[in-house]
Amino acid sequence: MPIKRSNRFIPLYVSLGILLGVFIGSFYANMYSRKSLNVMNSTGNKLYDILYSIDDQYVDTIHIDEIVEKAIPEILRGLDPHSIYLDQEQVEQSMAELDGSFSGIGVQFLQYQDSVLITHVIKGGPSENSGLKAGDRIISANGESLVGKDITTDFIMKKLKGPADTKVKLEVVRRNEKSPLTFTIVRGSVPVRTVTSAYMIAPETGYISIHSFGDTTYPEFLAALAKLEQNDFNNLIIDLRGNLGGYMSAAVDIANEFLPKGKLIVYTEGRKSPRENYYSNGRGAYQHIPLVILIDETSASASEILAGAIQDNDRGTIVGRRSFGKGLVQIPINLGDGSMLRLTKARYYTASGRCLQKPYTLGADDEYQNDLLNRLDHGEYYSLDSIKTEGQSFKTSIGRTVYGGGGVIPDHFVGVDTTDITSYYKDVYMSGLMNKFSIQFVDNNREKLSSFEDLKSIKKYLDRINIVDKFANYADQNGVRRRNLMIQRSYTLISSALYQLIINDAFDRASAIEYLNEIDPVISKSLELIDKKATFPTLEEKEK
Repeated sequence: MPIKRSNRFIPLYVSLGILLGVFIGSFYANMYSRKSLNVMNSTGNKLYDILYSIDDQYVDTIHIDEIVEKAIPEILRGLDPHSIYLDQEQVEQSMAELDGSFSGIGVQFLQYQDSVLITHVIKGGPSENSGLKAGDRIISANGESLVGKDITTDFIMKKLKGPADTKVKLEVVRRNEKSPLTFTIVRGSVPVRTVTSAYMIAPETGYISIHSFGDTTYPEFLAALAKLEQNDFNNLIIDLRGNLGGYMSAAVDIANEFLPKGKLIVYTEGRKSPRENYYSNGRGAYQHIPLVILIDETSASASEILAGAIQDNDRGTIVGRRSFGKGLVQIPINLGDGSMLRLTKARYYTASGRCLQKPYTLGADDEYQNDLLNRLDHGEYYSLDSIKTEGQSFKTSIGRTVYGGGGVIPDHFVGVDTTDITSYYKDVYMSGLMNKFSIQFVDNNREKLSSFEDLKSIKKYLDRINIVDKFANYADQNGVRRRNLMIQRSYTLISSALYQLIINDAFDRASAIEYLNEIDPVISKSLELIDKKATFPTLEEKEK
């Protein structure tokens, strides 16, 4: 069948159309992406060329992956202090607390006398009903020894952690047992609590301590409030001291519980991130309760979002010391090998418009990290007048002056009391002997300590046996000479530190927090403000 003349040129037309489409697409792609292409041509190809040349021509055999791992942090060093690279192991460790769980056997341990000493069996974890006890020593896992000075914590973690539903066979030495015991534990989800304490600190006042902000923090916080509701609390103290932050959303959700509808909690903005506002929805159940927020120099990021929202909206009062000063928002970028890039994408701003990020110089990480030590040198931990307010001033909802550029400055400053600090106290504190002594003491007296039902009983016991004197003898035997006059002067400091460590090891962190709160001047100030009904800020109070 003969081909029509009109159809002979169809393939030519199609080809020309395709070529024209490619040309037009390339033109516009080049026009709109020229900047990106230039970056790739000038830097991306150069990095590739260097790595290829090293791999292809270098005199010795090298592992190019190792070079890349070392190079990435150096590249990020030229950015802000919070844009970081995490390898696979670091990702797993950092995400456990943020996700609210990890896969393992569910014990807390430490290396003590060349062995793995179980300090706590975690409630809700796989080991809870296995028969393992605090005080047990794990000597092997799946036949591999965990005993010896060369055994590292990372090695132990690798042997105890693992995918869910996998088994690990543990050989355990238990006090008063003649031969080792064997336990087979099925690994599973181990809960990581971010709300570390919730109890009635005074007849009508509840107390909640938040260690970090993760996926489970808000539900944990609501559960803590429900617990306090059973005791008819009418005032609340939220302790954010030592809280390095975490997920912004958790801080926003908690702030929402205390603010009326339509109040700006925080907003974020960056070069490639349009402004995004976060407002309260009016459904919070505690919009009128007297509220105190506790902060210190280690309260950062999401902690500062919560404290800043309460301060800028004049909803409660902030007590303690100036917070860390992190006002940058990171996004996680997962990489193919399980590693992660946490890249700063935006800044966050409180309701008054202030950014709490303290100053930093690109590439000067050491200077940035030493900021807390510099505050110590300047006397900021002891005196309100030593706080330097270098940032711009802003106004809260009622007109109080607040400052950006360096953390949240508390409404009521409570400094560190250095009256009873002696050189002896500094020596034993910095030596780590207090921690070693408490571990040994608890390990040798675990049965006795477990017989006490409350903090009052255990404190009475520790007083009776003169734990400070026992520690002084221990320290003397381990390199810190006994200084009786200095010990007497620092007696309260030494005893409170030892009591906290012993209570933490013998019971749990919540009990240790409760003990410390009884002697904490920041808590005393907070309760004083609550008693005086002075938790809602006024303009007149600030001006004084």
